[in-house]
Amino acid sequence: AKVASLLNLVIRHEAALLLFAPSSTMAKEWSVTLNTGVKMPAFGLGTSGSTPGEVARAVETSLRAGYRNFDFAEHYANEPEIGEALQKCFKEGVVKREDIFVTSKVWNTYHAREDVIVSCQKSLKDLQLDYLDLILIHWPAELRKGAVWGKLTDDDKLGYDPERIAQCWKGMEELVEKGLVKAIGISNFTITKTERLLQTAKIVPAVNQVEIQPYFQQQKLKEYSQGKGILLEAYSPLGNPTRPIKLDDDPVVLDDPVMKEIATKLNATVAQVCISFALHRGLVVIPKTVNPARVVENLKSTELKLDAEDMRRLRDIDKNHRLLFGKIFWRENDNLENFWDVVEDEKFVVKPPEAKKQRSEETGQ
Repeated sequence: AKVASLLNLVIRHEAALLLFAPSSTMAKEWSVTLNTGVKMPAFGLGTSGSTPGEVARAVETSLRAGYRNFDFAEHYANEPEIGEALQKCFKEGVVKREDIFVTSKVWNTYHAREDVIVSCQKSLKDLQLDYLDLILIHWPAELRKGAVWGKLTDDDKLGYDPERIAQCWKGMEELVEKGLVKAIGISNFTITKTERLLQTAKIVPAVNQVEIQPYFQQQKLKEYSQGKGILLEAYSPLGNPTRPIKLDDDPVVLDDPVMKEIATKLNATVAQVCISFALHRGLVVIPKTVNPARVVENLKSTELKLDAEDMRRLRDIDKNHRLLFGKIFWRENDNLENFWDVVEDEKFVVKPPEAKKQRSEETGQ
């Protein structure tokens, strides 16, 4: 009885929060057009690291609040319960399948061309969907097929091989041909690795999902991607305060004084300024949370209007400081420089983009 009473209290609390949620039309104002011609909501929910048992509730709360873009992955080990939440909302008429944009990812153990479809079909089955709007290669670093997360050995870490990635991409292209996905993309790819992929790719990636936050703005990668027709999607836009590995010299993004000043001026939170900054830069942004109050708070970021001076000040706080290294995939001779192609990317000359900017950084339009 006590458990039931507590559950009812939580449900009533979440219902009350949603009364104060922004209209879903606010989030709809922020959208981008992929190189496939399809529109993608620029604001969404990330689910990496979301606690089992809580992520389904977060997805349902987000759908009811007005979220229409959802970022999932087979590796997150929570797609089955997310599938239940999606089906519940479909059956209750909260949304239709065609109203939402769903992304999943091919994990590092599925890089073989013939295994890509296995990964995709597993996600479709777990999410109880007929198709995905977007699927990404999760990381360019391959793991041995059957390698167990949490028990990785050096022999499991096969690393990055451009020829293997080219074959993996052929498998991704076959997903489009079979109608299982609407678009394909990449994640955690540098300029150097993207250039190599484009040498053999028949389909240009629609999206590259990477770490982007105010202290690591990745402007050069953004300009390069724009010139290739690839949209950048920002994960960890708040600096991932709960990340498992923190270095002594890591700056705390949410403590930045400039962002605090702008947040005070706009009567907003620093987290909302982080998210809004990404939106105004023309990025897709997917902050993660399972907290119902944060679900609403993050959505309210779509209401903020940053002016040209705000944008200038925010661009100036960039420290080119990566907070997430993918170190778990490093092999014996790997380091930050070679794993992330630091030297090669610095040498690369980005040609001025021929395509019109999707959104001006000055106006957010």
